[in-house]
Amino acid sequence: MASVDEVPPGQSKVVPIGRWGVGVYNVNGRFYAIANYCPHEGGPLCAGRTHGQTVKDDSVPGGAVEIRDGEFIYCPWHQWGFELATGTTAIKPEWSIRTYPVRVEDGKIIVTA
Repeated sequence: MASVDEVPPGQSKVVPIGRWGVGVYNVNGRFYAIANYCPHEGGPLCAGRTHGQTVKDDSVPGGAVEIRDGEFIYCPWHQWGFELATGTTAIKPEWSIRTYPVRVEDGKIIVTA
């Protein structure tokens, strides 16, 4: 799979598992794994960028802030956003992405499919 050193905090790595591959993400020391496939139109989801979630906050200029930095992946084709931990999307919840259990043993990231 991959070693912990290969995926430092804030980084990711796509590994060749299955038809499209699996993206492994390190968000502040916690690892997540998702299918590299966007259910919207089949885009390479893991080629997108990770961001936080934008929420309304009338107390700041512009009226919005970003929370949960790095916990969401956005498809590079149409910017559909998915939560890395659960695979859910606010756009069309029935089109959530597949996530995989991840554990770390002896410095190795192990994804269970």
